[in-house]
Amino acid sequence: MIRFGVLGPVVAEDEQGGAVALKGPMHRAVLARLLVARRRVVPLNDLVDDLWVSPPDGAVAAVRTFVAALRKAVEPGRAARAPASLLVTQGAGYALRCEPDQVDAWRFEQAVTDAAAAEPPAALARLDQALAWWRGPAYADFPDAAWPRADRSRLAELRLQAVERRAEARLDLGRAAEAVPDLDEHVTAHPWREPGWRLLALALYRSGRQGDALAVLRRARDLLAEHLGVEPGPALRALETDILRQEPRLDAAGEVLMRAASAYDRVLPGGARVRLESAVGLLRNLAVTGPGGLEAAREQRAAAVAAAEQLGDPALTARVIGAYDVPAIWPRADDPDQAAGIVAAAARALPAAGHDPARARLLATIAIESRGTREAWPVACAEQAETIARDLDDPGLLAFALNGVFMQSFTATGGSARRDRIGAELVNLGARHDLPNMEVLGHLIRMQSGCAVAAFDRADDHARAADDLAGRHERPLVAVFTQWYRALRADVAEQCPVPRAETLYRDAAARLDQAGMPGMRDGLLPLARLGLHLRRGLPPVADDAGYGPYAPWVLALLEPGRTALADLPDPPADPLAEALWCLLGQAAVAAQDPIATVRAIRALTPAKGEWAGAASGALTLGPVAEHLAALNAVP
Repeated sequence: MIRFGVLGPVVAEDEQGGAVALKGPMHRAVLARLLVARRRVVPLNDLVDDLWVSPPDGAVAAVRTFVAALRKAVEPGRAARAPASLLVTQGAGYALRCEPDQVDAWRFEQAVTDAAAAEPPAALARLDQALAWWRGPAYADFPDAAWPRADRSRLAELRLQAVERRAEARLDLGRAAEAVPDLDEHVTAHPWREPGWRLLALALYRSGRQGDALAVLRRARDLLAEHLGVEPGPALRALETDILRQEPRLDAAGEVLMRAASAYDRVLPGGARVRLESAVGLLRNLAVTGPGGLEAAREQRAAAVAAAEQLGDPALTARVIGAYDVPAIWPRADDPDQAAGIVAAAARALPAAGHDPARARLLATIAIESRGTREAWPVACAEQAETIARDLDDPGLLAFALNGVFMQSFTATGGSARRDRIGAELVNLGARHDLPNMEVLGHLIRMQSGCAVAAFDRADDHARAADDLAGRHERPLVAVFTQWYRALRADVAEQCPVPRAETLYRDAAARLDQAGMPGMRDGLLPLARLGLHLRRGLPPVADDAGYGPYAPWVLALLEPGRTALADLPDPPADPLAEALWCLLGQAAVAAQDPIATVRAIRALTPAKGEWAGAASGALTLGPVAEHLAALNAVP
């Protein structure tokens, strides 16, 4: 099938994409004139008048010669004297009976029409394809001829609309930055198109460039006033006002959410129970969007649970608690009192959990929120939740339960191999069942377990995978963990200079300061710097930030005699337990305290193949085996 192109110089291609020889410019002019007619018959006299301003003698014969040559070129397989099927003679004229998909301009029109009714992903793909068909101005061979003028203008306008519709699709898909270069080129070439200016300003605003967005709108105002003597239209004026006010509706997702909330209030003015369950769904998503979202979700979650209990409906309370399946990786609560309240509410709701999924979610919640303890009950809850989820063959439920199992895996030292298996299963579940949050969690767990045994190449792979997923699914908090990991890697695996390592740890801490995770933040940077100095054989440095919850074990080493080693409690059940045991062990060696020495040896022996504290993916005090060797040398 021959294909014709008019979106640029007029061309024809055979079925293999090879160029069809069209001979001279008059042959292409006849072809183009017939294509402009869109399958209609063009009288021979009209062809003559259109091809020449002053037709020469023999013009009619010349046109017939051109048509015969074209017919031979575009119907190469036609037998001699067989009737033509493509370039046909009808009465005293000719017509090109093309199918819609044979002409690029016709395909382009259909693509733009299809895109107008398509969802943004399909619209973007269709418009990208359609705009790629343009090779220059339509009918570029005949810039001064009158007969293609109307079609050229119509196609040019349609192309401009397609460029703007493609930009809208990118904005709808949250890809505002991608839309900016094309729109900038668009308004430069077509400065009187107000829709282009509006889209460019909106794309800049959604890319975090509010100042540039306002500058674009002012440039549009100046151009319109200077050259046309008019003010911008209502759409541009309204956008400028909205940007100055930072209206939430300028954010595509925010606009959708506002409309949905409005519709919800209109359709369901009452219904407190349904509202509570819906609110938890929003909070679950809010918690992974960034530091402000995490803090707000944490606060409102407690309020939702309290409201459910006030309604006196234990089954509702169970659903509200269990629906908040936000992944958790740091086994120290950001708000211990709130966590304890959630655990207590879950325990009260357990008797009303009449079916297994609800019960499993409550059990998993208890396991996750009972962070840093060595109590038997949360461990049993995690195991029960996992058993129920496996029996039900529910991937989402199993992933939530495995999160609880992971959080309760720090009750003894060591255990990185077990946690790596948990992480691997979470990655598999997440990838197979479209659970991106749990897939990210699995990669972070495997990153940490790789650190625990100094397998940095393996940890690198999982850090990259976590960052890639976080980028695709807008999970900015993931970078908190991967940045700490890369600081630790540079310190340990690359042995970077101490000042460089200090800078990397401080940069990671600065990000953590804004993350809304005090359970991880407090004392972490000072402890990381202490580990750096002790491993490099340098004297410890004072840290104005303080060691936070790790102070008792740090000060036992740095201030001998301040606290009797026998009075030091066991460290919390978290990824830094081995590091704190090593600090106690060093203090025991320095004090030649045999009881504290034996205590540290017993605690650290299960972790003898790991690096102290590296299971956190954030810091380390070095190989546990070296600390054990020093402890075992105490008389």
